[in-house]
Amino acid sequence: MPLKKGKLVGWGNYPVAESYILTPRSENDSRNILQDTPLIARGLGRSYGDQAVNNNRYVALCTHLNHFISWNEAEGILTCQAGVSLDEIITVFAPKGWFPMICPGTKFVTLGGAIANDIHGKAHHIDGSFVNCVISFTILLADGTIVTASRTENADLFWANFGGLGLLGIILTVTMKMRKIETTYFRQKSIAIRNLDHMLEALETYDQEYNYSVAWIDAVAKGKKLGRGVLSLGNGAAFNELPERLKHHPLKLHSPTKLTVPFFLPGFALNSLTVRVLNKVIAVVQNSPKEFVHYDKFFFPLDMINNWNKGYGKRGFIQYQFVIPEEDGKKNLTEILEMIADSGCTPFLNVFKKMGEGQGILSFPFRGYTLAIDFPVTSRLLAFTPKLDEKVLSCGGRLYLGKDALLEEKMFKEMYPQYPEWLSVKQKYDPQNKFSSDISRRLGLEAM
Repeated sequence: MPLKKGKLVGWGNYPVAESYILTPRSENDSRNILQDTPLIARGLGRSYGDQAVNNNRYVALCTHLNHFISWNEAEGILTCQAGVSLDEIITVFAPKGWFPMICPGTKFVTLGGAIANDIHGKAHHIDGSFVNCVISFTILLADGTIVTASRTENADLFWANFGGLGLLGIILTVTMKMRKIETTYFRQKSIAIRNLDHMLEALETYDQEYNYSVAWIDAVAKGKKLGRGVLSLGNGAAFNELPERLKHHPLKLHSPTKLTVPFFLPGFALNSLTVRVLNKVIAVVQNSPKEFVHYDKFFFPLDMINNWNKGYGKRGFIQYQFVIPEEDGKKNLTEILEMIADSGCTPFLNVFKKMGEGQGILSFPFRGYTLAIDFPVTSRLLAFTPKLDEKVLSCGGRLYLGKDALLEEKMFKEMYPQYPEWLSVKQKYDPQNKFSSDISRRLGLEAM
């Protein structure tokens, strides 16, 4: 199998790692690369940090393992290889009236990556995370065997893989439940939010009325305007709800992306002035008067711009996502937002949501509030995030490992006190750490 060495990064373009890249195209290829270890599987590279890079070690690029295997239309159950992306699934099945049950902020994520990060979306408080739509998967283990994992078969392996960052083996196939739909449109409601009190009140008010909810917060607002933004709510639209102009093509697919950021923008493009201007623009765009919106705009607005991550420049950026409990939520969110506004770290795009109950061992979500916010990488940011980590921990919160690039091992273990349970599964199935990555070494997620 061809082997090349090259620079690999996550979606945040930080950090950069030199890795040996292998490209398996079959199950036998996957088994053969086990001799090239330590190894980590990689999909479309949409994890933000060092989850799918392996400095001076091996990376298996699994995007060619992307074939559909079986489809049970009566029950809405799909089986396919783990290199299949949500984009490919939507393209094939949306015109047939089926859609993935759990969608994150991008459709360009493979099923293997969705499991490794236990992705979640705007309806976590209703639908939960990706584990809730997966029936079973097959996985290539360190000893070369291929086993099936489900809630009843190899259950420890099943639960440890959701949020397990691909460190227990190479997921080969996935069997998942799909959602039946009448249209590919959503009935949307946008609410201009005055401040944090108004935001939390609105989330509580509309929590049961709308399955999908997400908010944008003006992260540089202070004082009485702290927490202001726009709350977007939505439900899948039934056919009879659509206006006549949309009924002619109720299962419309997304169009190919035409806009592209062709090169890295200069580092000075994002500064306190431009961020304030862009925040005003975002506020106008988010507060849409449209009642019906297509899924591509509703779920995946940033997918409409290819390589949008280059807008942060060559220095790269991190997406800092935390979740904190509902208890004392207003007080803790106020203090965190004030820290961010005063940090001088140029916070930009962000997403604020309410989350439901968590599952899995290293899965990120639990019942509470989550904020994901982009920061361009600077020396000031590197000095600030440890302080923010401490604050999140003191609130009873934790960071999303699928996006993290900076967390230290000690802090990780305090945020995830259940990590010894995951390590026991790692010790059982991969005692020699054949599956390893930069983040596993950084956080101590390796068998002893």
